[in-house]
Amino acid sequence: MDTQGSARKPERATIVAGGGKQGRSVGVPLATTVKHQALSGIGSRPVRLLLVLPRFPEGFWTFDWVFKHVITGRAAVNPPLGLATLAALTPSDWQVTLVDENIESIDFDADVDLVAVGGMSVQSGRQIEILNAFRQRGRYVVAGGSYATLCPERYGPHADTLVLGEAEQVWPTFCQDFAAQRPLSVYVETGDVPLAGSPCPRHELIKWDRYLAGAIQYSRGCPFLCEFCDIIVMFSRKPRQKDLQQIEAELDAMRLRGVHNVVFVDDNLFGHPAACRALLAFLVEYQQRHRYPFVFGGEITINVASHPDVLTLLRLANFAWLFIGIETPNAQSLAETRKTQNLKGDMLTAIRAIYAHGIDVFGGFIVGFDADDLSIFDIQRDFIVDAGIVLAMVGMLMAPPRTPLYQRLAKEGRLVSDDVQSALINAGMSTNIIPLQMTRAELQHGTAALHRELLDDRNIHRRLANKLRYLESPPNYHFPPREWGSIFFGLLRHGIARGGPRRCGYFLASLALALAKPRQFSRRLRTIVANWSYALALRDYVDRTLAESHEEAGVTTAASLSSRPGSPTSPVPGPAPGRLADSETMAP
Repeated sequence: MDTQGSARKPERATIVAGGGKQGRSVGVPLATTVKHQALSGIGSRPVRLLLVLPRFPEGFWTFDWVFKHVITGRAAVNPPLGLATLAALTPSDWQVTLVDENIESIDFDADVDLVAVGGMSVQSGRQIEILNAFRQRGRYVVAGGSYATLCPERYGPHADTLVLGEAEQVWPTFCQDFAAQRPLSVYVETGDVPLAGSPCPRHELIKWDRYLAGAIQYSRGCPFLCEFCDIIVMFSRKPRQKDLQQIEAELDAMRLRGVHNVVFVDDNLFGHPAACRALLAFLVEYQQRHRYPFVFGGEITINVASHPDVLTLLRLANFAWLFIGIETPNAQSLAETRKTQNLKGDMLTAIRAIYAHGIDVFGGFIVGFDADDLSIFDIQRDFIVDAGIVLAMVGMLMAPPRTPLYQRLAKEGRLVSDDVQSALINAGMSTNIIPLQMTRAELQHGTAALHRELLDDRNIHRRLANKLRYLESPPNYHFPPREWGSIFFGLLRHGIARGGPRRCGYFLASLALALAKPRQFSRRLRTIVANWSYALALRDYVDRTLAESHEEAGVTTAASLSSRPGSPTSPVPGPAPGRLADSETMAP
């Protein structure tokens, strides 16, 4: 495989089309040669390929309220990096079209030979609908992505071919077989793909003006052992990285298209400390050479706070924010879930150390661990407020398929059969586990109350005040002055004013925080506006989700909500939905 996407057979013999070693994909059906009417015209002309990303159900990361009222003209946070990479892996003589349903509608009558539909766990329901719709129209359809890799048995009835695992080597092989009119029903990557051969995504296929930020991936894999995490199931515990020349090429492509905000989608940017340092040193040099065209964000583990040199590099590279899986201040729960990296120091001190380098912190939090009792909701609230984390994603513990947590709870009879889509979304007030020290109803109601408390106007302001107490020289979010004006007045009109006098009072109190350090006024003001926008987007989503949950609760039996181990509710060991941490780089 070369970086131009030719269909040469890969040199590594790790591609298994059923029957042999199954790697990390469990339950893979035996591969057979597919016969399909769509293959009859292949060979006389270039193959016409349609790549489709299903729409995301509304959730924490969709920010629908922001795109509707504050940052108008944009429709989604990031473009489909995985599908753009897949396009680059496709033979250069094929005609490739990329459709992201999050920003545009799908033409189900498109004149194409082949449709490949990717997606993460939260998209699985819509992904299957799209596969079925194209299949009913006689198109050859391929399913892939992280959830298909974890649960291939769910996709077999809906696709002609499954492409499972990382794409760089299996996809060119499928393309070659399809062009030769002898595709197989299953292609599986069983090994860890070296990222040095991963091509630059085809950025020309992306409608950049509809996205809030660009996306780039440096590494895959994470060295840690978190019991609930499916990343190590899919990508292993050995982080792999792209060459810095590849990163430069991808940054150049986005820079020349006028992209300014870029998210590193690595599941743990600090998974390999030496490689992370090399990347950051390169980014500092790149930013200086090109007069700082980018503002970066990314996901990282909290142990980075113990390395001041890395924090300095992050700041110099112009990282505005970091998302950290804090999970819980309950040390027993962290030990239970094997998140040992969060136990090696005081997390509040670590968060403030990151603030001290001018970097905002977004956080992921979980309730419902075995060590959690009913006091956990107050403990989480107090910690999140003290930490000043406004963008706090709080969800109930989930057991994704194939994870150690899933296997343990299946043995203990503590998995339940829930509606997949509602359980997939962290704020959907649903989970697939039976908690140990509370009922499911208590877990659901406690989580709902925690959301409401955190998103009260007073606590939004309190968190901002605690953040700005430690956030030195806040990050410079990259929007043109005219767009900042539109953002500010959109927030005022649709968010602050509609909250009544109480919200207006707390917002004015937040604005006063910008005056505390006059030399940083502009940056502090933008941080305040950005964080209030995040918070009100979450509040809008959570309020509507909770209202829907209450409506559903009216027709739900008490037995189905109050399940302790051994209760009448029937636990099932079947596949459970995944977590919102799936990577976008799975094929397709």
